[in-house]
Amino acid sequence: MKVLMINGSPHKNGNTYTALREICSVLERDGIYSDIIHIGTRPVRSCIACGQCRMGGTNRCIFDDDICNQVAREMERADALVVGSPVYYGQPNGAVVSLIQRLFFSAGALCQGKPAAAVAVCRRGGATSAFQTMCMPFMMMNMTVVGSQYWNIAYGREPGQAALDTEGMQTMRTLGRNLAWLLKKTHVGARHLPPEPEPWLPMNFIR
Repeated sequence: MKVLMINGSPHKNGNTYTALREICSVLERDGIYSDIIHIGTRPVRSCIACGQCRMGGTNRCIFDDDICNQVAREMERADALVVGSPVYYGQPNGAVVSLIQRLFFSAGALCQGKPAAAVAVCRRGGATSAFQTMCMPFMMMNMTVVGSQYWNIAYGREPGQAALDTEGMQTMRTLGRNLAWLLKKTHVGARHLPPEPEPWLPMNFIR
C-alpha cells in the first residue's frame, strides 16, 4: 500500500514537510509506504477548462510543463492522498489549489474512492478556512476524508518549529494511524471504486 503526499510549501523542508513527515513515521511503522512530492517553486498552471483532458481518456492534462501530470502518474499507483499546505491569507498556497483543481479535473478517475486528508500549517490564524478549502474537492471525488483528534492543523513559523507544537504533532500521528487503519480495513489487493453512481441529474439555478 502506498500513500502519496503533496508538500504544497515552496520551502522543501519547512513546517509543512515536518507535519507530513510525522504522518509518514506512523505509516511506516504500520508497513505502509509513503512518498512526499514537493510542489517546488516553479509556476503551476491553473485549469483553463479547455476540456482537452477529457478527449481520449488519458487521465492527463494537455499542459505537461509543470508538476500536474507527474502527480497524476503517482496517483495512479497510490492508495490514498494527503495534501499539505502553508496558510496564506486564510487560504492554501495558490499553487496547491491550481494543482488539485487540474489533477481532479483531468485525472479524477485515478482518485475516485481513495482515502484523502488535508493538512494546514500556519503561523497563527486562518488554518481552519485553508483546511476546509482543501477538503472540499475530496468530497466531490467520492474520496473518504480521513480525520483525526482535531482538525489536521499544526503551528510554526521558522523551519522545524511545527515539531514544537506537541498537540499538532499528536494530531498528525493520530491522522496517520486512522489512515493506516482505514487502508488495512479496505485493501484486499484490488483498488476499490465507490458505489455505482446514479445518472447525473444536473440542475442549473439560472433557467
